Formats: sequence, structure tokens, C-alpha cells
Amino acid sequence: MVHGRAPAILPSLLACDLANLAAESNRVCPSKDDYVHLDVMDGHFVPNLTWGAPVVKCLRPHSPAFFDVHLMVSKPEQWVQDMADAGAQMFTFHIEATTDAPALIKQIKAANMKCGIAVKPGTAVDTLFPYTADIDLALVMTVEPGFGGQKFMGDMMAKVEALRARCPELDIQVDGGIGPDNIDVVAKAGANWIVAGSSVFKAADPRNCMTLMKRSVEKHGNGKADADLTPL
Repeated sequence: MVHGRAPAILPSLLACDLANLAAESNRVCPSKDDYVHLDVMDGHFVPNLTWGAPVVKCLRPHSPAFFDVHLMVSKPEQWVQDMADAGAQMFTFHIEATTDAPALIKQIKAANMKCGIAVKPGTAVDTLFPYTADIDLALVMTVEPGFGGQKFMGDMMAKVEALRARCPELDIQVDGGIGPDNIDVVAKAGANWIVAGSSVFKAADPRNCMTLMKRSVEKHGNGKADADLTPL
């Protein structure tokens, strides 16, 4: 589905060598024009623990990249200011984790962050429709949130297609099991922000892997000719 939204490839730091978080981030995203994806899990909303605002804050001085923070937590409202203070630039919460999405959106925007809303695979995409005019990004999970390295759920592309048809100017993110082998399906559905963990960090050439996926979004999402794609 052709649209005009710019592509972004976001390596998920959950898949990197966590003992060398800053070096790994800069290995794949050395520029201020790059994006990194930080998964925050609380062991309650999802059955895993990762990191919180202190780790984000420690990483911030070492990375020039845009920080896209995905909150897989209960009560995301309580972490908005902490994440803003830590240097997060996009705060994405789960629609399933709040009872007052409009108030949370306002809280995030008041903290000078962009706002995204995510949906789990079992959540209907139309739960996002009342809020799409007020957010910067919609995230469609293509695995069950909580752990990296899961198999991509292709049937979630129907949600992406529905969002793109309804919201041609919205950034649509997908997260889970995505790499060069299935990026074309994702790009054709209309997603333009692509989270990729294992496929990037386990690649022999991570930057080339990212470029391959960006080219797919440019071709199948933006309708560009091969000659106009980002060079390999």
C-alpha cells in the first residue's frame, strides 16, 4: 500500500550484546539520523524484565540516535516523566495497559516526547482508531510481547493494512520477527517504521541488513523506482 511516510529501521537493543550496550548501539546506529528501539518490560504486563529509565539515561550521552522507547509495562503513566528526563524521544504505551488513553497521550506530549500506542496480537486494531489523530505512531506487534527472537505473525498485516488505509499520514511501526526475508510483506502492507532485533545484530553486516529493509519500504511503501532507492 503506497504512502508518503519516510522509512525508519530501528534495531532493537534487546537483541544486542547487553554487556556492551553503548558500543552495540553505536555499531548499528552511529548517527543522529538513526533510530534505536528500547524495550522496557516490567515482569507484570509481560513475563520478562529488561531495563528502566536509569539505563536509558546512562545510554543517552553515548548515543546520538533517536530513542524510541516501547513501554511493555502496567501503569505506563507513572514512567512518563522519568523517561522524558532520561532522554526518550518517543514514548509508546500499550492500549491494553491504560484506562485513560487520552489523558496519557496529553501527559506524554506535555513531557515533550512523541507519542505512540501499541496493540498486542490479540487486540483488535480498531481500538486505536479513536486516538490516531492525536498520536505520532501506531505499533502493531507481530509477536507476543515479552521476548525477542520469536516467529513473525504474518496475519498481523491485516491490521497494518487497515491502519494505513485509514491513516495515510501516520507512522506505522511493526515489531517482532522481522528481517530481510519477510520485509517485503511488511512494506507492502504499509508499515514504515521497522523494528528489527536478531536479524540486525546477528547479521554479518548489520548496516547492509538495515539498508536492505529500508529499500523495501522505499520500493513497496513509497513507490520508488529501483534507481531511486537508497544505495547499498
